[in-house]
Amino acid sequence: MLNFLESFSPVQQALIASLFTYGVTALGAGLVFFFKTINKSILNGMLGFAAGVMIAASFWSLLAPGIEMAENLGQVPYLTVAIGFLLGGAFLYLVDRLMPHLHMGLESSKAEGPKTSLQRSILLVLAITLHNIPEGLAVGVAFGAAALGDASGATIAGASVLALGIGLQNFPEGAAVSIPLRREGYTRGKAFFLGQSSGIVEPISAVLGAYAVTVIQPILPYALAFAAGAMIYVVVEELIPEAQMDSKLGKSSTDISTIGCMIGFTVMMVLDVALG
Repeated sequence: MLNFLESFSPVQQALIASLFTYGVTALGAGLVFFFKTINKSILNGMLGFAAGVMIAASFWSLLAPGIEMAENLGQVPYLTVAIGFLLGGAFLYLVDRLMPHLHMGLESSKAEGPKTSLQRSILLVLAITLHNIPEGLAVGVAFGAAALGDASGATIAGASVLALGIGLQNFPEGAAVSIPLRREGYTRGKAFFLGQSSGIVEPISAVLGAYAVTVIQPILPYALAFAAGAMIYVVVEELIPEAQMDSKLGKSSTDISTIGCMIGFTVMMVLDVALG
């Protein structure tokens, strides 16, 4: 697989890898053809797993290589990653305020962002799309960094592991979109279409990220930290609260999402350390 990727440019590598992560989202959304409902505890565990993967990826695949790269480029490592990390969070904060969206399980009146007449289904998909912007960006930046070889400390193997980890958490995330939509009365076909649509932004942001860092190499450490900050913002602001939203399930609900987060973190860490 790595030999196959090495024959392409960094932008093409990012596109291929992000099409994989999008495809896994579509596979997860395809579960709607087999299930009409999903147990809330299972959904919480899925969201917790996704959060754990994103937290681990933020450090092992983004911040750590960013620090090493900043040192190799003669930058002040702690200052570079701090600026990039905070800018990533600020970017998602602005997108969160400027893009109308609705989190799963909430009434339409609680939609966030500007007032809009968009359908509830579109608002739900836009909420998940916010998750996928930093994920695609992270994949693109990782392959862009790998193009520098020894100068960056990043490798195609490491970028591929990041794409694999994001793909793993995209599977339950796709199901977490489509199945609740089916429960709300949408047809299986429409629920699947909307569920997989949330992942389309990943190839777009991946290609943009890879292209930007290959054209302007000094921004690579900032870009890696930027992607990490955006991912952590999504985890803290959306994934974890959604994973623990249903108070009817009591403490067992938070336990399940917490265990899912621990497992997701461990899986991503092992993949990155062992294979990356």
